[in-house]
Amino acid sequence: MGFVHAGAESVAPHWLATAGPLLVWIIVLSFVLIECALIIGLFLPGDSLLFGAGVVLAQHGADGHAWALSGAALVIAIVGNQIGYHIGKQTGTRFIARRGGKVLNRQNLERARAFLNRRGFLAIVAARWIPWVRTLAPLIAGAARMDQRRFMAATAAGAVLWVPTLVLLGYYGAGLLDVLPWLKTALVWASIAFFVVGTGYGVWRYRQEMRKPIDEDAAAARA
Repeated sequence: MGFVHAGAESVAPHWLATAGPLLVWIIVLSFVLIECALIIGLFLPGDSLLFGAGVVLAQHGADGHAWALSGAALVIAIVGNQIGYHIGKQTGTRFIARRGGKVLNRQNLERARAFLNRRGFLAIVAARWIPWVRTLAPLIAGAARMDQRRFMAATAAGAVLWVPTLVLLGYYGAGLLDVLPWLKTALVWASIAFFVVGTGYGVWRYRQEMRKPIDEDAAAARA
């Protein structure tokens, strides 16, 4: 299967058309790992990245890559959550809440903890579709000493429902637009722009939040 779909250069930036699916793999797997394992992932555009990856792969006619990337990213999402779980188990949540933080604050931390406490197993599954909870859930589960096998089962089920759905929706959704090449072009550019702008904004927001002092009251109430 050729890496560059006929006419891809006409609808995608030159560097994207020549780099091929390999670049998509590197970006997606790296970002999924970060989003599922580390607190900075709270600010990254995970959902739009997976959807956009499918859209870009559609420009290369890379059916095999779309399915294989779905599987690989699914595994990475599970591994990332296991890393987050062990970080939470070792450190608790005492470094997360920031005094005056707009996202990393005591209220959001308590909301995420309450959500997990109410729903348990299903909350871990559903957390995949709630961006800020998706990153906090493994840390809170680890800090609360949730049974690791139960957490593994829940996070795996969530990953199965999350990763392939978005990647393949982007891939086959873009394929349906072959009859509207101008709209397909716009979708590719929008996906790339959203990823670049979203990542830049997310890193900036993360740095702003981490400059704020640790909320000592929240730290004292360690999960």
